[in-house]
Amino acid sequence: MTVSSPAADRDVVTATGAGRVRARQLWSRASFVAPALVVVVALLWAVFPGLFTAQSPTETAALALQPPSAEHWFGTDATGRDLYARVVYGASQSIIGALIAVLVGLVVGTTVGLAAGSIRGAVDEALMRVIDVLLAIPALLLSLAVVILLGFGTTSAAVAVGVTSIAVFARLARSRVVSVRVTDFVEAAYGSGGTFFGVLWRHILPNSLTPVIALAALQFGSAILQISTLGFLGYGAPPPTPEWGLLIAEGRNYVATAWWLTVLPGLVVVLVVLSTNRLSQALRGGDAA
Repeated sequence: MTVSSPAADRDVVTATGAGRVRARQLWSRASFVAPALVVVVALLWAVFPGLFTAQSPTETAALALQPPSAEHWFGTDATGRDLYARVVYGASQSIIGALIAVLVGLVVGTTVGLAAGSIRGAVDEALMRVIDVLLAIPALLLSLAVVILLGFGTTSAAVAVGVTSIAVFARLARSRVVSVRVTDFVEAAYGSGGTFFGVLWRHILPNSLTPVIALAALQFGSAILQISTLGFLGYGAPPPTPEWGLLIAEGRNYVATAWWLTVLPGLVVVLVVLSTNRLSQALRGGDAA
């Protein structure tokens, strides 16, 4: 009968624990790299679609409603256009529109939050009441109202979605500015003769941006989803321009006979949105290391 020593037992436990830690680290890295690759591919689709397909997104390529095959990876739509080519070229509408939306929300919202958190007083009160009104309006309703005022199209939809995110950026930026402006290094900057705008630009703003940038990554995925929703409802890019929400809308009448028309573009949207959410978690200090 073999009796193990306490030292041997400790070695086994240590080795097991180290193996589990190593496995968690590998999984964390893989769960970060895969979403990053998805986002990179989607961005390349938006910028260089011709590198990924030789098919035209608007011209008939084969018989209508052909299932996915080696020649047409996503099949063909009701008019015989290559669906994969339409998804690839549609990335420019959805992703660039989402970038515009995030830029609008980030710039305007951060500016409002910075002004409210640094000036305080009546300015803070007035700006935050406007932000409260924006937060009280459902995002889809507000975006529909803005896009109707601006007119239909991808750019109008992007601006409309950006307007709906201004309040979120403003609230987060203000909370960060309020907490940073009372720190010791900011007080020291004022005490050493720093001006209001100088301290604001050199110390408060840089130390307040990290969570705002993480929110921008999260809002990027949300913006893709909202722009696709507006496109699905008919407020985005007009046909035959490929756009992810429009592609899903065009295929909804063929769900029973041609499932790929809605399922495959929908999967692309889901993968890109989930991937951007994962990257946002990493920016907020997740386990991507």
